[in-house]
Formats: sequence, C-alpha cells, structure tokens
Amino acid sequence: MSETIVTTHHAAWVEVTLNRPDRLNAFDEAMHRALAAALEGAKDPAIRAVLLTGAGRGFCAGQDLGDRLTNGAAPDLGATIEAFYNPLIRRIRALDKPVVCAVNGVAAGAGANLALACDVVLAARSAKFIQAFAKIGLVPDSGGTWFLPRLVGEARAKGLALLGEPVGAEQAAAWGMIWKAVDDVVLMDEARALAARLADGPTRGLALIKQALNASPANGLDAQLDLERDLQRRAGRTPDYAEGVRAFMEKRSPRFSGVAE
Repeated sequence: MSETIVTTHHAAWVEVTLNRPDRLNAFDEAMHRALAAALEGAKDPAIRAVLLTGAGRGFCAGQDLGDRLTNGAAPDLGATIEAFYNPLIRRIRALDKPVVCAVNGVAAGAGANLALACDVVLAARSAKFIQAFAKIGLVPDSGGTWFLPRLVGEARAKGLALLGEPVGAEQAAAWGMIWKAVDDVVLMDEARALAARLADGPTRGLALIKQALNASPANGLDAQLDLERDLQRRAGRTPDYAEGVRAFMEKRSPRFSGVAE
C-alpha cells in the first residue's frame, strides 16, 4: 500500500506531501497519524522550514466521508476533531519554524483550514478554497471559525461559511486569505524556493515572529507590547542577530546558523 504522507528531505527543510490523490487527499485516520508523525519529525533542529502540499490535482478535500459510514449510527464528530484535527492545527501553529503551504488544487472543508493554519500560503491560480461544511449540515472546524474572521473580516467569513461558495486563488489573495496566487506551472518551484529561503534565515528570530503574531489576536496592546519586549530580548541574544549585524556592517549577505540563544 502506498504511503499516505510522503516526506522529502532537502538541505535544511522538509517537504511533506499529502498522498491520497485518488481521494483528493481527503483525511482518513491513517493519513492523520502519518501527518502527525511527519510534523513531529519536523521538530528536528536540523530542519529549519516545512513545505506542505498535496499530490495529484487537489490539495485536500477535508474529511474522507467514506471513512465515516457507521451503518446508520450517528458518528461522534467531536471525538474525531479532538483526536485528530485540533492536534493537527495546534501542532502547525506551535511549530517553531515557518510552515509554507503550496495549495495545488481544491482545498475544501478541513483541507481549506489546514492551509490557512500555515504561515505562508501560495496557491495555484486554478486552486479553490471551499468552506464546504454547511452543504452537509456541519460547522467549520480545524480553526475555520477562528482564521476566517481574522483574515477576511466578519462579513466575508459569514458568507463563506454559510454559503459554501468556492473562492479562487486570486480572490483569496486579494482578500488577504493567502499570501499570493501564482501560475500553476511555477507553484512548486516558487514554494520550494520560498521554503529554502526561509530555511536559510534566522530560524530562532522567525520562530519568535511567529509566536508574537499567533499571540496577537488574544492580547490587548499593553500585553502585546510586553510580549514584543520579552521576545526581542531573546532574539537579541541569538547568534543570528550578532551575525546579521556583522553582515550589515560588512555589507555582505548574512550566514545564519539557526541555532538557539
């Protein structure tokens, strides 16, 4: 049987591919467990960035509904969310390195919100984001009700969630839902170049930026100012900060090591 997740190691970053193309990379339990293991492996300090994408013509169609057939008994979807989807989103948000997402096709339901959980999202122009939950009587999960209002505003978030209409990649970029849309033929080249660029960056500083931005929605200004102070203190003690200053003064490109303070 083929692997449901394919992990490809590069010099200082890793490419993680959802690999159930015959099911548009929809999640079953095996793929959840394999993705969790891949992301745990990405905690290795030698890995300084992660690229997440999908195999075939889609990124991820969300939950594989065929995996939810229960002979008429009502499934406990909350248990599935608690066991798999919530830990997945928390794992991505907490990972102390950048996570790039290359959306190569349809991203629907939990698949759309998995993409939105990543730090920098590129999408092929042919890709579409669909909050498909309402079409089967469900509520957006995997962080959808948290990400959408913050990314696109309440009015658009409600329209997307209640109507379930697809949003093309260019519209998603215009609305601030993703970083940018690119031509299909260059998506993976651009995504890999971006992952490599981030992997060459000041890893600890990037992790602290991610931490600060993730904390911002729950903080008032005073709390966020205090957090910035504390994180900046840590960033200033890293070898990468010292190297960045030296490189600036010597008018050369920095050679960041990514090691902790």
